[in-house]
Amino acid sequence: MSYPWEDWDHITKIDPDKDLVDGETFEDVCETGTDALEIGGTLDITEEKMERVIEATSKYDVPIYQEPSNPGVVIDDDALDGYLIPTVFNASDSFWITGAHKEWVRIEDGLDWDRTHTEAYIVLNPESSVAEYTDADTDQSAEDVASFARVAEKMFGQKIIYVEYSGTYGDPEKVGAAHDALDDATLFYGGGIHDYESAYEMGQHADAVVVGNLLHDEGVDAVRETVEGAKDATAELVAE
Repeated sequence: MSYPWEDWDHITKIDPDKDLVDGETFEDVCETGTDALEIGGTLDITEEKMERVIEATSKYDVPIYQEPSNPGVVIDDDALDGYLIPTVFNASDSFWITGAHKEWVRIEDGLDWDRTHTEAYIVLNPESSVAEYTDADTDQSAEDVASFARVAEKMFGQKIIYVEYSGTYGDPEKVGAAHDALDDATLFYGGGIHDYESAYEMGQHADAVVVGNLLHDEGVDAVRETVEGAKDATAELVAE
């Protein structure tokens, strides 16, 4: 079975709690060349904020996935291509491994299982909101990260492994170690992608790079640069 994200090089994450740069629109975001939109955030997320972004982006031909931070913000909307539910493999609090998910499956009318997928997060920036929120053990070597990735794929059947440095640029060696440990799962990388060069470098180690804060801080032109970097990295690897 194939999955849409196997063909992605670049993902733009939109935080519903943050504004776009003045004068920019969701149409501008969708025209950057990004392969998919992931709508979600860690703090202060509500159904209303989620619905606003989904409605605004659904008019354009870019796949839209919701990444809900908690069960209370899951939106039932046909405009969504699916749901990507995080499970934090290095969380010290088991709530973020299975506990939250136990609550998610209880939502009214149930989950749309055909469109629901999980992401095996490995969180590595100790100062990030997600690390604090999930009490993640971020002190991991490259070998540790590779082991987490392999456990996620081989023991838990995860199709997406997500190395997350949210807010800072990560260690390419650790990202590469995760990638080398996988056979079929797709590796996402997020954190500190801010220009062509950073997207290009991480695009050589991960299957897809995720850009989030850059959109809200610098705007669509900066995002477009990262799209070019990620796609050029993939093209070079394919050529080899």
